Formats: sequence, C-alpha cells, structure tokens
Amino acid sequence: MSDEARKNLFSAELLKWYKRERRDLPWRRSRDPYHIWVSEIMLQQTRVDTVIPYFNRFVDRFPNPKHLADAPEEDVLKHWEGLGYYSRARNLQTAVREVVERYGGQVPDNKKDISSLKGVGPYTAGAILSIAYNQPEPAVDGNVMRVLSRYYCLDDDIAKPSTRIGMESLAQGLIPSGEAADFNQALMELGAMVCTPKSPSCPECPVRSGCVALAEGRERELPIKTKAKKARPVFRVAALVEGTGPRAGKVLVRQRPDTGLLARMWELPHVEVRDEIEWDSLSVGKRLLQEASAVDGVGIQATERIVGEAQHIFTHLVWNIRVLPAVAVDEEFVADRTGYRWVGPDEFENYSWPNVFRKLLTEYYISHININ
Repeated sequence: MSDEARKNLFSAELLKWYKRERRDLPWRRSRDPYHIWVSEIMLQQTRVDTVIPYFNRFVDRFPNPKHLADAPEEDVLKHWEGLGYYSRARNLQTAVREVVERYGGQVPDNKKDISSLKGVGPYTAGAILSIAYNQPEPAVDGNVMRVLSRYYCLDDDIAKPSTRIGMESLAQGLIPSGEAADFNQALMELGAMVCTPKSPSCPECPVRSGCVALAEGRERELPIKTKAKKARPVFRVAALVEGTGPRAGKVLVRQRPDTGLLARMWELPHVEVRDEIEWDSLSVGKRLLQEASAVDGVGIQATERIVGEAQHIFTHLVWNIRVLPAVAVDEEFVADRTGYRWVGPDEFENYSWPNVFRKLLTEYYISHININ
C-alpha cells in the first residue's frame, strides 16, 4: 500500500467509525471553547468516567469564563476536589481571568494567543482550536501517539519531545479538509477505546487493514516508551488533635502555604520523618510532631498509638501517612493561631482538602460523631 493510500484509508475510515461509534460525552454536546477547555484540563491524568460528574458540576457552577474568573479560589478548588493535581485548577482560573481581561471573555481562536495562556500546552491548544473552531491543528496526546506509532510502525521513543513534535506534524497531515473537530476526537477515541495500551482490539479497529504494526505482528510491542522515574516514597506522621469541652467533636486542622504542592488546601498537622525506620518508631513520630507544631506556635501532646493510615500518590512522590491521636495544650490559644482552625462535621464541606485528608477526616467524623 502506498503512503498516500494508507493516509487516505486512515482518515476516511476513522471518520466513518467515529461518526457511528462516538461516545456521548457532555463536552461533545456543544462547540463552546470554554467547556472544551475545561474538559481537556480535567482529562489530563484522569479517566473519562471519573471526569464526567466533575465536569457537569463544574460548568453548572462556573458556566462561562466570567463566572470562573470572578469566583473565589476556595470555591474553585472545592469544585475540583477529588480530581487531584490542583495546580490544574489554579492555572485554569489564572488563564481564564486573562481571557476575561484581555479578550473580553472570548477564548482566543489563534495559536499564538491561546498558547500564551497559563497551563495551555501544545495539546490543549490544538484540542481547543480544532474541536471548538474546527481549525486544522493537531492535538497529540498519549492516545494519539500510540495509534500513530502502531499504524505507521514507528520505533521512536514517545517519551522524547522530538518524537512528539514529529507526531504533531504527522497528525496534522492526516486531518481531512473541514473535518478537524471530528478527526481529532476520532483519533483520541480510537486510542482510548480500541488501540489501548496493553490489549488492543485489532479485530474491531476501523483502520486495521492499513496498520503496519499489525501486519508485522508488533502491535503489542509498540509504542516504544522509556519508563518514567519511579515515584519516591515519603513517610509522614500526622496528628489527629481532638477538641474538648465546647470544641468536642472538632479536629484541629491547618492550611498549607500559599505556594507549592497542594497550596492553600487544608490538612491534619503532619511532619515528614527521615525513613521507614523512623516511621515505624511511634516515639520518634510523637516527638517530631510535637516539635514541628511548637515551631508554628501550637502546643500539642501526641500519643504513641496509630488511629489511621493512608497513602497519597503524586506523580513523583508517594506520601505514606500514619495518624497519632493528640490533644492541644491550650485550645483557646490554638484557636488564635494563623493558619489553624477547629473544624467540625458541620463545617467540613466548606473547606478544600487533599483526598487523603478528606478520607481520614470523613472516617473520623463517621466513627466518632455518626454524621451519616
């Protein structure tokens, strides 16, 4: 088969398949560039099925750029809670505020302007320009690189930036005139539903007759991708500081710094220990918790007993957390400390929490206060 015939087969058969088999996803029901933008940011690092209810809730609360630009960050994070990678939400709001200020609330329809927005990389820019504005721009993500690697039997390492650039050029050349929106979505859909990473459904593939990797028996071998660096384990000890008297049923929490990982979210006070050996020593954990809290001006007394364990997985880190019960030395004094608050089950939903601390606190409230 000639290169031109292979290209024409791919584009034509893929589009026919997509128009017949496409999933009914909420962000596909309009060409609103803002909605498409929100969906693409949410879909980074997150499965489609997980994103759907978050997307619906988010656009109900922030239906257009002006609503999102004007919202308090705490409200935005609250509606993002559970999706993780919270910098995505912050970058999205920052970029949307620029859209409102510079472009009157209209998402730019040219590559230069849209690519200048915070958090908008080549893939997101291509997705918005092609899906919302039907411009012949490539939108190359992992699904697309996998499909093209197999279809053309390419041995290039898809973890390398140079390979992505080459894939963008290849994908752009495949876009049929006037069909950019459907074509790019079809290409993503094929990678998500048929040309999957470990068990591609080749008999169901609409372009199998032109797939070089299938013809050569290499469909499970491709694409080539160097392994990412393994996430580093981190060991932490957290304090579950329970209130007494008028604060009975409440737990002491603190707010994270304004910048950095999980910025401005709320959590149980906790401290990192050096290694798993220290983590296993409850006396060391107790001492370090008390010392770290004292630095913040908060006196606590922890006990050498584990009341909870949890894990929080980041791209580059894995937090392993053990929780020790504790009491405040002076609850009235603690209540005045900047960044610390006593929070009960009736206030819990007003705060944004990393998933790991939401889980721990929910379990605590259910078991101790019976909020069900």
